[in-house]
Amino acid sequence: MVAFTPRHYEPDENPAIHDVNGNIWTPVVEHVCSFNPDAFFTVMSRFVLNPNYNSSWLFRADILSEEVGRIPQISSGGQDLVFGSTFEGFRLEKGLIRRLIPRNPNRDDPLEQTCLFFKADHADGRVRSMVVYFPHISLPEEAPFYHPQVRGVAHLHEWDDSASSGVVSVHLWHFDNDELRASNKVQRTALMLLQHLHKHGQGTVTGYVKRVPNPDSIISRERLQDRHTQLRTKYAKDLINTWAEQTDPSKHVFEDIGIAAFLIELWEDMYKEKEFPDFVDIGCGNGLLVYILRKEGYSGWGFDARSRKSWAQYNLPTDSAGAPSTGGAKDSLQARVLLPKFAMPHAGDEGAEDGKFTDPGALHDGVFPRGTFIVSNHADELTPWTPILAAHSDCPFIMIPCCSHNLSGAKFRAPPPKGAANGTSAYASLVAWASKLAEECLYEVESVVLRIPSTRNTAILGRKRTGETDLEPIISKYGGTAGYYENVSKLLKTGPRGH
Repeated sequence: MVAFTPRHYEPDENPAIHDVNGNIWTPVVEHVCSFNPDAFFTVMSRFVLNPNYNSSWLFRADILSEEVGRIPQISSGGQDLVFGSTFEGFRLEKGLIRRLIPRNPNRDDPLEQTCLFFKADHADGRVRSMVVYFPHISLPEEAPFYHPQVRGVAHLHEWDDSASSGVVSVHLWHFDNDELRASNKVQRTALMLLQHLHKHGQGTVTGYVKRVPNPDSIISRERLQDRHTQLRTKYAKDLINTWAEQTDPSKHVFEDIGIAAFLIELWEDMYKEKEFPDFVDIGCGNGLLVYILRKEGYSGWGFDARSRKSWAQYNLPTDSAGAPSTGGAKDSLQARVLLPKFAMPHAGDEGAEDGKFTDPGALHDGVFPRGTFIVSNHADELTPWTPILAAHSDCPFIMIPCCSHNLSGAKFRAPPPKGAANGTSAYASLVAWASKLAEECLYEVESVVLRIPSTRNTAILGRKRTGETDLEPIISKYGGTAGYYENVSKLLKTGPRGH
């Protein structure tokens, strides 16, 4: 990989590109490269579709129009407007208009921008390629925070085929404002754009491909981000300001908002033509996810081994009609310890009489009304039980694994899947192990990487089953339940601990 050592142009250097309209494009910074014109266009196409690669302030870009060989027009106030230009020696390959969607619409407005792709071939084997952005603004103050206060940004790639080497550079069309022209922020933005282009371009030379499961394979990015923005705008500020736990509020609030956004869009698809069957969040922790989902109109409840301070403000005892919440529970958040029937104690075991605990009210047997959507969000000990409980009650589920535990509740390292490369991470092994367990329960397993601020961000979905199966042999195959009852007994005897 070529080290990033850019060269900044001197203030008096001549422009390298010439606008047919006479606009002056100031060269800012350049760098040698070893990726060819095809790689340049591939990377720039990726950047046009995903502006979030260059700015953490942005969610995405919506493509509004695309034209081959011409500059697209927009209609405004009854007239057609064109943002863009052509350049001497270049032919226009294509043009498109995109709308940049910010992460926080309360702070920043969307911005429309024309993106033009140019190319120039020379007889001596040199090729010049260029992608130019024209923001749809007339004054510098119209530029949102995430965009430099300039009229245009050009990315130029110059390639010498005989030497298999080239140069990439960034050029700016400034407003007639000397202060903005010398702005450190504008200069830093140009440098950042070049650095990202160089990094991704050189990555194509080395063959590096970031192998990440498609996060939009189940719910489209646009739907998910729009729902996320809606929930964040509605809840985030108040939730952070009233946080009752000792943990970092920003991480937990935005994580659960992201999960809630995914679930709501998922349920919109699953229950479009039928009544929502209620949900249950096993190992619900602080209860925030249950709270958000119920506030959004989805009936359900959650339980955990111990109550949390935050339950006082997140507990919603009845639905909007005043009826008891799911499963006859009085509160939407309850302190219960899970003891599935598959792990019930036998007569003579400590704390049991004929296989029953002396305090059955503190337990839940893991049996739910048929069709209840089971949510298992970083539920640790309950993660491997999720598909088993779901299969037993004929329910769909989502589980987001976190720490690795087996069916007895003990910590263990899940074995890497067969054929996995050396160095497979503990988390990847856990996800594969839990997915295989769900498949054994005859679920059609789907997985997706969630857009949440956590490295434990893989969701495993079981929406459909292919048949019925005996669960006892599966439980034995995956280690059995020996020790699970003892762990539950200790929780009830010494006071439940958190997951």
